[in-house]
Amino acid sequence: MKNEHKGIILILSSAFCFAVMAASVKAVPSIPLGEKIFFRNIFGVFLMGYALYKDTSKIKFTNKQLLLLRSVLGFSGVAGYYYSLSKLPLSDAVLLNKLSPFFVIIFSLLFLKEKITKMQIYALIVALLGASLIIKPEFGFLLIPSIIGFTASAFAGGAYTVIRQLRLYAHPDLIVFTFCLFSTIASIPIIIFSGFVIPSGKELFFLILIGISATSAQILMTHGYKYAPASRLAIYGYVNIIFSVIFAIIFWSEYPDLLTTVGGILILFGGFINYFSNNNIKFRKNKSS
Repeated sequence: MKNEHKGIILILSSAFCFAVMAASVKAVPSIPLGEKIFFRNIFGVFLMGYALYKDTSKIKFTNKQLLLLRSVLGFSGVAGYYYSLSKLPLSDAVLLNKLSPFFVIIFSLLFLKEKITKMQIYALIVALLGASLIIKPEFGFLLIPSIIGFTASAFAGGAYTVIRQLRLYAHPDLIVFTFCLFSTIASIPIIIFSGFVIPSGKELFFLILIGISATSAQILMTHGYKYAPASRLAIYGYVNIIFSVIFAIIFWSEYPDLLTTVGGILILFGGFINYFSNNNIKFRKNKSS
């Protein structure tokens, strides 16, 4: 099997695990936000902590500020995403979360001074138009969760942008560990403030599934990018949307309405524009070298 095919399989598996995580979060509406975040990260603390213990050479970093910023942005993104999952139809929340790659483009331009092409600008416009259809700017009870979900994708995009810079200063395993540890600790005040709910057997199952699926998704994605460039694999992460729509229909009988469907198509189309733009740039560079 070719390395790229291995990478595709791993990214598709990661997308499935992310969809399972999102569905699990939605499956426990009576569990407070802080508890969901705690279970989402505690598995990563032990797993990545063990990996660092086995290879202490990974515990080296020269930029504490970026590590902290990545953790704060990542925690904010997860918190907002989990909140939107509890209030919105599953497909809407997942679609809004898939705007994060477009925020990476914006933040990379603003803070990393990376160049942006005309095609990427078109991709941004198309994706934001799709987001506006999903948010449905009406003064209804879903407006605030939609805006929070949209903002969460911006935080996630900021976290991914920081990671692009942070890779120069810290090992990926250390980056994941510090994020999980920070998020676990940061969730405790939220649990204290909102109150702790003792989960039933079924709820405990889904809480554990949140942690296992989220950690598995991160590991599968990380290993997938070892086999092929991110520009060639990132597009397969959008399959997460398809898995989530299937889960929403099966478990909650949530069928995307017309605006959500059109908005989702626009976001996917924007993703394809960005994908082919990136690969076209790399192709021209390789051809000229």
